[in-house]
Amino acid sequence: MRFDSKDPPRRFTVGNAETFEMHDCGTLALAPDEQVTLTTETGAEYDVARKDWGFYATPSLNGRLTGFGLRGALIRNVLTGRYFVFLVERGCEEAFEAYRAAESLEVVAWLDSTASLDNVRAALIGDKP
Repeated sequence: MRFDSKDPPRRFTVGNAETFEMHDCGTLALAPDEQVTLTTETGAEYDVARKDWGFYATPSLNGRLTGFGLRGALIRNVLTGRYFVFLVERGCEEAFEAYRAAESLEVVAWLDSTASLDNVRAALIGDKP
């Protein structure tokens, strides 16, 4: 693992209806079969693991991720048509809803339970597991 800090961080403006400043603090390079864990002050955790073919972008959506206090969601930006996967921290749903409304985002599907993931699967491939 190698971390290249940006000091000072690169700053840039993002947002649709309400703009805010993001701070790009650095670049983290992982070798195959390395993992890093990101944490919040409240104890939520998010793992990213590198493989020789790419990345595991999240822990299992309906297992470890929910156990770490995060809810996966497939999000669509109504204005741009772009899609995102968000990880919403449990207990922060009110802040997420305010952000979602202000940025014209819609929840396509919550990806945080076996039932919701099975529904997505059935809609995409037409059968039940």
